[in-house]
Amino acid sequence: MINILKKIFGLENKVEYGELVKKGAIILDVRTKGEFAAGHIKGALNIPLDQLSDKITAIKGHNKPIITCCASGMRSASAKSILKSNGLTEVYNGGGWSSLQRKIK
Repeated sequence: MINILKKIFGLENKVEYGELVKKGAIILDVRTKGEFAAGHIKGALNIPLDQLSDKITAIKGHNKPIITCCASGMRSASAKSILKSNGLTEVYNGGGWSSLQRKIK
């Protein structure tokens, strides 16, 4: 059960988010436009979770690793699952945007 929860929340392996960003990873913030406007990681791409399925082709076009984030990690876990099920392979759940911001500095 613990391993399943770790996998869902992207905690199964230690990810060096700062290194991924240095290598060009896209930070995909899946919060609402209003939440994003209230604060976000500089340079993050905002696509609300409910619009993600419609934007898969555009995201695939970037051809870079993707780090998903949201407010707490729940929506970003769902976003990771959606992206993976649509053929993207290098996708990481960064969890909450504010904690991710601290990890990439």
